[in-house]
This record gives sequence, C-alpha cells and structure tokens, in this order.
Amino acid sequence: FLLFLSDYEIQRQIEELENGGTILNETRAFDSKLGCTVPMRDKEGKQDYRFMPEPNLPPLILYDAKSLPANMNHQQVVNIDWIHERLPDLPSVKRAKLVEQYEILPEHSFTLLNEDGLTEFFENVVKQTQMKPKKVIGWILNDLLSYLKQHSLTVKESPVSPFLLADLLNLLEKKEISSTAAKQVLAELWKGEGKTPLEIVKEKELELIQDQKELEHICQAVIDGQENEVMAIKAGNRKVLNKLIGLVQRETQGRSNPVLVKQLLEKKLSE
Repeated sequence: FLLFLSDYEIQRQIEELENGGTILNETRAFDSKLGCTVPMRDKEGKQDYRFMPEPNLPPLILYDAKSLPANMNHQQVVNIDWIHERLPDLPSVKRAKLVEQYEILPEHSFTLLNEDGLTEFFENVVKQTQMKPKKVIGWILNDLLSYLKQHSLTVKESPVSPFLLADLLNLLEKKEISSTAAKQVLAELWKGEGKTPLEIVKEKELELIQDQKELEHICQAVIDGQENEVMAIKAGNRKVLNKLIGLVQRETQGRSNPVLVKQLLEKKLSE
C-alpha cells in the first residue's frame, strides 16, 4: 500500500508541475473510495514541520574530492570520497575475495565470516604454513571450530593460536607426522600448557617411522596374521586392503605414513 501511495503521489506532483501548478507544503490523506490523495491542512513554514536550526550544531557540508572548494577548511566539511575509501568491504565482497584468493568453497567463506575473528585466524595460519589453503580450511572448520563450540569459546579465546596451528600443519605437510598424530597434538595444544607442537611430538613419540625396513617388517607381520584377508585381496577384493592399512597404523600407533604403507602392502601381496 505504501508503495502504491508513494507512486501515486509522485505522479500527481509531476502532473501538477507539468500543468504549471506548484507543490504546496501541506499534509495530505489518501481517500480509498476516490483512490487519490486529498489536502488535510496547510503548513505555513518550516516551523510547522519542527525544522528548526540547532544553534549548537554547525552546518553539515558534504563534498566529494572533485567538488571540494579550494578555499574551504577541510576540518569543517565532510569529504564523501574520504569516507568511502575507508569503509570496509561488504560481507558479499569479502566472501567473493576469500573464494577467489584461497580457492575455498563458497559455503566455507560464509562460515569464516559468520564466526567473529575466524577469517583473520584462517588468514594468519595460511601466511605461516606451507599447507595449501584448501587443506588449512578443513583443520580450521572441522577441528578448531569444533573445539571452540564444544567448550563455548570464541575464536579470540582459543588456547591454540594461529602460530601454533601453522606450526603443527607444517609438521604434517613435511610428512614428519601423520594426520592421526596431528590430531593428537592438537588435543594436547588445546590444554594450553605452553608446549610447541614439536615438543609434544617428541614427548609423545609421534614422529613417522622413517626406517622403511622397520615398516616393511611390520607390514609383513600384519600380512602373516591375516590369512583370510590376504586371500580376499588376491581374489580381487581390494577394499579389504584398507583393513590391513588400519592394522599397520594401529601397530605403529599412528606413526606410519598410510600412503607408504599401502605401497608396501601392495608390493608384498603381489610377490
């Protein structure tokens, strides 16, 4: 209704001016039966609208950079361009920039912006780690955010700083620890005891086994103890191989590289 009334009054005033008339300062009401506005009362002057100057407030003068007079005191005017340059991006613009710059999914950009301080946390981690942003976002949203929500904490209250998380992800990216071990380290970091990821890895003996001979021996021991699974794999059921990989992981307490374990198992099973 308001839109209809507004459109009607705009058209009425246009026609009034085009016919040589003038627009009066008056209050008008809408007559629903006639379908038009009708005068109610006149307004003599600005005081009738309560438009009275405030003596303690100076005039507000708005200019853009091009129209700003040379002789004006810059402290007495508001430069619209100056304000516009300092306005932050709208959420939609921020989300588009995040998706374009870090190649993350659009839905992930929504989560980053919806959690106060999470975008800054994510960007700080990305700056300090060798891991690609598309992998970092998983640790931010699936692990860090889960811890925060579980303990009803804000991002700024997180005991795990961007630096510590980046340090942990660098260990994972350099294949010094497995993803399973990385989650163990994150759980320890959450305790806020002041230890670094590397210190926790050393203390808990979570480093990946680098001795391939030792890993081959463990793989062989698992194969020898799983006769039925080995037969199923050789019969063409490759899905059973995942069980053997899991058994090796359990035997090494998460200290083996699953990719390397898979290669070693496949090699031994083909012999």
